[in-house]
Amino acid sequence: MPKMKTCSSAKKRFKVTPSGKIKRAQAFKNHILTKKTTKQKRGLTKMTTVSTADMSKVKILLGIGK
Repeated sequence: MPKMKTCSSAKKRFKVTPSGKIKRAQAFKNHILTKKTTKQKRGLTKMTTVSTADMSKVKILLGIGK
């Protein structure tokens, strides 16, 4: 059987840390920024980790899980 391909969109959106966690960018930073506070916009710039509930799905998309 051929190997399963890595999902190209997931490859661009997620990075794996050395400890095995998966980093992702935060949502809600693209448009309608006038009504959001400066503090909120600054916080959305930082990277965060994928939740444990979604971890297995993201690993499958990246080709590192079953």
